[in-house]
Amino acid sequence: MTTAVPAKVLLVDDDPDFQGVLATKFRASSFEVYTANDGEIGIEMAKEKKPNLIMMDVKMPKMDGLAALIRLKEDPATKDIKVVLLTAFGDPQPEIYGNDKRFAGELGAFEYFLKTQDIDDIVERAKTLLEK
Repeated sequence: MTTAVPAKVLLVDDDPDFQGVLATKFRASSFEVYTANDGEIGIEMAKEKKPNLIMMDVKMPKMDGLAALIRLKEDPATKDIKVVLLTAFGDPQPEIYGNDKRFAGELGAFEYFLKTQDIDDIVERAKTLLEK
């Protein structure tokens, strides 16, 4: 009998409360969870831990999520890791949110979620993304 290896997720967010809740939900879903509070640390953790998925905030100090995404996608060691960008600043106007989402996709983001979504929904959508 073999034991399934848990998927690894790296949560990169400067909001410790949101990061903590998200980490708890991912752990409850049998993920191995790593955390970083800015893009620079997130890049180093991605190289070291080789996560299956990175959930990364867009707006952070030092290095924001978009700059970190560009660096991750340029590096052969991390370019194939699926990255989901998270933002609390989604504009209620669909055309603006759509433009942000398209831009994130052009940079290499696998998906773009709003932090205002239900946390359980974010975790379930992440599981679905890993199956693709």
